[in-house]
Amino acid sequence: MNQLDRRNQHARQAPLRIMTYNVHRCVGADGRADPRRIAEVIAACQPDMVALQELDVGRLRTGGIDQAHAIAHLLGMSVHFHPALQVEEELYGDAILTALPMRLVKAGPLPGSVGFEPRGVLWAAVEANGTEIQIINTHLGLPAYERMAQAKTLLGQNWLGHPDCRDPVILLGDFNARRRSLVYRMFTASLRDAQLVLHKRARRTFPARMPMLRIDHIFCSRSVDVLGVEVPRSQLVRTASDHLPLVMDFRIVEHERTRVSAATETVLVSDG
Repeated sequence: MNQLDRRNQHARQAPLRIMTYNVHRCVGADGRADPRRIAEVIAACQPDMVALQELDVGRLRTGGIDQAHAIAHLLGMSVHFHPALQVEEELYGDAILTALPMRLVKAGPLPGSVGFEPRGVLWAAVEANGTEIQIINTHLGLPAYERMAQAKTLLGQNWLGHPDCRDPVILLGDFNARRRSLVYRMFTASLRDAQLVLHKRARRTFPARMPMLRIDHIFCSRSVDVLGVEVPRSQLVRTASDHLPLVMDFRIVEHERTRVSAATETVLVSDG
């Protein structure tokens, strides 16, 4: 075995874990806002990368705490936060956390309409096992027509269709979209649903107390080798937020295959 083969074998043997979690402003089933409790849920899952939705930063309703940085501090991780909503100094939005090397690629709003909560998207590049992984975290709207417009934007040339958004790519978050929806099918036309890679039946994530809907998803490109997916359901998890977290174990296939996949497969789609 030559040196390159040894490096590739090492990369294949180094699994990673990523998590998506709608934390509901850190307000649990008991009505109490507690970022420390959310950090405990995350720590118990031991993820390398975390995508969070519905974070309050400096909002009076949750005690003026910067929830994104508070959770990151408790976990010993760095964080990039993007506010989908800003009212004076009060912010509300999404974040990506990791202890791995990370750089913010871009963040921005998604199409919306008057009377509904603004939505956003956050893209960070995380380096792991010698490979840069493109992580895109989002939270789509409630009306179907909004989700359609938002999905088209995400699949367009500024995000998933951007030249820099190369395999390996992981798109995750709260999509408010079920498996039979057109929005879900738009994403799975080019990316794989991590829950269905290994299992025919997927686990639901909302509401936390008695999950009836699968609206939190992890979609991934071809070089992301899915090793396992789980939805934690401990008493702490079912109390901390109105969503259950979704966790994926994976590894990135060797660099050579990644290059071939990027060159020969239509992994991402663009407008038009």
